Amino acid sequence: MLLRHVPFLKSVFIYSFTAFGGPQGHMGMMVKTFVQKRKDVTEDELLEYNAFCQMLPGPSSTQTVTLIAMKRGGIPLACITLLLWVFPAALIMGLFSFLIYFFTPGAIHGHKNIPTDLFAYIQPMSVGFVCYAAARMMGSSIKHVATTSIMIGSILATVLFRSPWVFPCLLLVSGTLSNFSNKRIPGSQQKPKRINWINLWLFALLFVGAGVVSELSRSQGWSHGRIYNLFENFYRFGAIVFGGGQALLPMMYYQFVSMPIQHHATTVLSAEQLLTGFGMVQAVPGPVFSVCSYVGGIAMSGDGPMWQMIGCIVATTAVFLPSTLLLFFFFPIYENLKHHVIIFRALEGINAAIVGIIWASGIVLFQSIQFEWSNLVVVAITFCLLYFSKIPSPLIVVGWLLMGLTLHH
Repeated sequence: MLLRHVPFLKSVFIYSFTAFGGPQGHMGMMVKTFVQKRKDVTEDELLEYNAFCQMLPGPSSTQTVTLIAMKRGGIPLACITLLLWVFPAALIMGLFSFLIYFFTPGAIHGHKNIPTDLFAYIQPMSVGFVCYAAARMMGSSIKHVATTSIMIGSILATVLFRSPWVFPCLLLVSGTLSNFSNKRIPGSQQKPKRINWINLWLFALLFVGAGVVSELSRSQGWSHGRIYNLFENFYRFGAIVFGGGQALLPMMYYQFVSMPIQHHATTVLSAEQLLTGFGMVQAVPGPVFSVCSYVGGIAMSGDGPMWQMIGCIVATTAVFLPSTLLLFFFFPIYENLKHHVIIFRALEGINAAIVGIIWASGIVLFQSIQFEWSNLVVVAITFCLLYFSKIPSPLIVVGWLLMGLTLHH
């Protein structure tokens, strides 16, 4: 049965190599690939999936593409899609954890041996993808004064209050506001989906079990015990982090750099190594959470190459596992609930808020780039190519990579 999904999986694999710009940039790619080109989902469904994933901890763009696959072929296809989406970025960041030791200390701090010219236009290109996603979604979600007001309010709130908690708060407020209208009612009631409780039990058992095993390995001085600590650390991060991959940085800094110093212990990795990894992941396609592959590799590097590779795999698996289990458990519940009038009306406000959040993300991302007219031109050209032409997204990405290498060499 999976053979009929090969074209879809091929598109996911190509998407995983070309999706730059973090969760917001990924949305532009998803619209282009899975809505317009393949028609796996409608724009409304994509917005709804993304809004639902914003309410859960973990990587929202990863969860969204997993839901698209789940709609097509159930949990088996969703798991294969998740592996295809995560693998390229995790492999690149894992290899980078090996390569970093071949750089001189000066190169680590100054990125002298990393071909940054190649990625010169990637950030402004990502802003173009963000603007394209927001513009496309406005057509289906912003239909009257109320949704326009929610969108504008969401833009202002996201730009002014740059906290991970602003996203769930905006979704809650927007869903409440859109309930004041009594004109909209849901369509025909669908048959409730079966809820698989095993996913929630597995999530809880792993959370508790990882903590117990991690503490035993620490207190009893197990050989290579740090690998058990890493699984617990990253599983916990994946279970509680809201706000995307950027919210991981303060968590990992406290866990691996600050806390060991406070307890007069050896740090797992230096602040410079951590920040170098976060700088590199911005230039890598795929989920920002793939930085965990790099951190896991660095953390186990003192135990030899084989354990360093195991560290990459364990950290990556642990950080994506809890959010995936929660997604598989909560989405059927959400599917059952959304046919109730209150939830149905709330979706209109939530979708409008998501459009505002995406616009705001484009603004924030552009503000983080050094202002140059050339960057503004890259944003405009990328937007126009996506909106007015049929050039595939991967070719646009490759074009800007080559342009950066040519003009900055």
